[in-house]
Amino acid sequence: MTAILKRELGAYFSSATAYVVLAAYFFFSGLFFNYYCFAMNSASLSYVFSNMFYVIMFIIPIITMKTFAEEKKQRSDQALLTSPTSLTEIVLGKFLGAFAIFALCCSIFLVYAVVISCFAPVQWSVTLCTLLGLLLLGASLIAINVLVSALTESMVVAAVIGMAVGLIINMMSFFVSQIKIEWISKALDKINFFNYYTNFTYGILSITDVVFFLSVTALFIFFTVRVLERRRWS
Repeated sequence: MTAILKRELGAYFSSATAYVVLAAYFFFSGLFFNYYCFAMNSASLSYVFSNMFYVIMFIIPIITMKTFAEEKKQRSDQALLTSPTSLTEIVLGKFLGAFAIFALCCSIFLVYAVVISCFAPVQWSVTLCTLLGLLLLGASLIAINVLVSALTESMVVAAVIGMAVGLIINMMSFFVSQIKIEWISKALDKINFFNYYTNFTYGILSITDVVFFLSVTALFIFFTVRVLERRRWS
């Protein structure tokens, strides 16, 4: 798994992917930070974190689009699937590579918190709790998008489908309010990512929220392993 992780990180930084993603993430987070903290004279990063929920829905598919789709396109997936490394280790290695890039993006919020601390007291407990929520949210979305990448050999298709999935997740609250069938509405509300993420932005660390994101991450990693297992024996 370590070899796969190193290989993935090397691939990200040997191409423009990591730099484009970092630049885009820093740009949008910087815009929100400037508006909600400096322009509105606030010491809270809550609104910055809340708005980044929408940005990462489109950033993460760019990070994950090449995880398996590029392997299939270059016909190197067969060598990977027949290697002595287990499928679970392969998937985890690629997942952790993408997660490392995302975590590097999120590290900018620690810089923002330090900047704010120069002018006003910072609620570090709230900031760190929200950062944890952002990382858990990112992990679950990365797991979903890694599965999408494993189902196609086109990086563009993987990115577009991933963004479409992100858009659906973004609009979940709208669907909940519009659907009049109560049991369907309640079911959708139970899987509304924003509901679980919002609690973190207020400094509320709930086991339910943590378990939800970890469960989604584990479930889609499991699905990806099953997809690769089926391809190995087909």
